Amino acid sequence: MDLQTAIQTAASAGAASTMLMLIAVGLTLAFGVMQMANLAHGHVFMAGAYTVFVLYALGGVPYWAAVAAAVGVCAGIGLAIERGIFRQVRGDVVAGFIATAGLIFIFEVFMGWRWGWGLMKIIPKPYMIPFNIMGASIDFARIQLIPFAVVAIGGLIFFMRRFKLGRALRAVAQDPEAASLQGISINKITALAMGIAGALAGLAGGLMSTIYAVTPYLGHAVILPALVTVVVGGLGSVEGTIIAAVILGFTQTFVTTLTDGVTALMVLYAVMGIVLAIRPQGLMGRVIA
Repeated sequence: MDLQTAIQTAASAGAASTMLMLIAVGLTLAFGVMQMANLAHGHVFMAGAYTVFVLYALGGVPYWAAVAAAVGVCAGIGLAIERGIFRQVRGDVVAGFIATAGLIFIFEVFMGWRWGWGLMKIIPKPYMIPFNIMGASIDFARIQLIPFAVVAIGGLIFFMRRFKLGRALRAVAQDPEAASLQGISINKITALAMGIAGALAGLAGGLMSTIYAVTPYLGHAVILPALVTVVVGGLGSVEGTIIAAVILGFTQTFVTTLTDGVTALMVLYAVMGIVLAIRPQGLMGRVIA
């Protein structure tokens, strides 16, 4: 691998890591609070991409306004999933698993019915001039997610540590019964967790919509790596998920460049197996920190 290819791959790996980070942190946050996995979370990411497609590519709305709308739309979807599914089946992990698996097909059928099942939707890039670093040409669209992810995740951690509502969220994740006895509303906290998770997925989907093939099946491309990231980081650990996202994002991107995508997925699963063999609780356990 020459220097230019290495720089381009590193930039792509940074984008992949931050995208994984946004999606997986939302997953682990919701899991930590509700002890349930949202299998449709990748399709919330897909909804964010479609929001940018509809507003920006079709409607002529400014790109950044469309991305902001994607964040809001996906936060609303997260709230709807919490209210319509998780609140109804609280405590029943299997029912939540089946319900969100079914929600995947609802997302796909609706998107396909409304905007077609054919070729990927074309979303023009707002900035066409690439960066040039040591002779390597780097697409702006591949790195624009990084500063947004840093601010979003950093803000989330600050919120959970410094604000009363954020500390309440951590308390519910650690011991829901004790938190309830202290007067914390479990319903409000689970809704908050799912709203934040949806907003993070919408941010990732909106910003990556100009790179990914926007189709009704887009969610499948991101949910498996995100689930692996959550498991490797430690169920419920935001900081562990961040570390895992960086490790797995760079691993997957460089292995894909050197070999192919299928081999990269196999390597991800191998990394997960090795980590769990050494630390069954993941890198940093399962309590939100």
